[in-house]
Amino acid sequence: MTVSASFRKKLRYFDVDISLECRSGKMMVLIGPSGGGKTTIIRMLAGLEKPDEGSLCFGNDIWFDSLRRINVKPQKRRLGYVFQDYNLFPHLNLFDNAAFAAADKKEVHALFELFRIDHLKKRKPHMVSGGERQRCAICQALARHPRLLLLDEPFSALDVVTRRGLREEIKSLKGKLSCPIIYVTHDINEALFLADEILPVVDGKADYGWMQRTITREPGEGTPTRGAREPRLSLVY
Repeated sequence: MTVSASFRKKLRYFDVDISLECRSGKMMVLIGPSGGGKTTIIRMLAGLEKPDEGSLCFGNDIWFDSLRRINVKPQKRRLGYVFQDYNLFPHLNLFDNAAFAAADKKEVHALFELFRIDHLKKRKPHMVSGGERQRCAICQALARHPRLLLLDEPFSALDVVTRRGLREEIKSLKGKLSCPIIYVTHDINEALFLADEILPVVDGKADYGWMQRTITREPGEGTPTRGAREPRLSLVY
């Protein structure tokens, strides 16, 4: 299956005007400076924000079409959405959080083992580390058997070592999933490591010049490591 979108939305300082396409088993990374429209794009994919005009399709299913006045509710799109701030219920233990909307609770046990948090399943979110909470949030998203997996800067609040470990886990998991994955980050190293395709977003629009300008800057925080392999960059207009 393929998710394809072409939509526009007027924001306070700029207009989002973007097109994208991502196939099952592939990861598209949206990258760009903070405040450039990446989260707005992913929220429109999720149905949490409504585009002013355009269309969004998943395979043969139309999720949004401004001309035909179609706007499928988020809960009917069957998404997995991992937020930056974990989005877990504080009164539930980790297992019950992940199993809350699970298709099969037995699979939650398998996911907890895969992400190495099976020994923490009875603990509440405040009793574990940020990395462990985010592992639970990923399990929660995957347990729904999502047709589309959205990850909005899921590791930005974590320390460097934890981020590196979770990147490895997501990359190894990517090939096993039968859904498209859209991942938001402002970290170029992260994008180069994870992506099958990269879509640089600046002020709501695709800007591949930003990618080149940023990579060729003086070394510093966020600069790609030497020898990093850049994936194929593509955009569907």
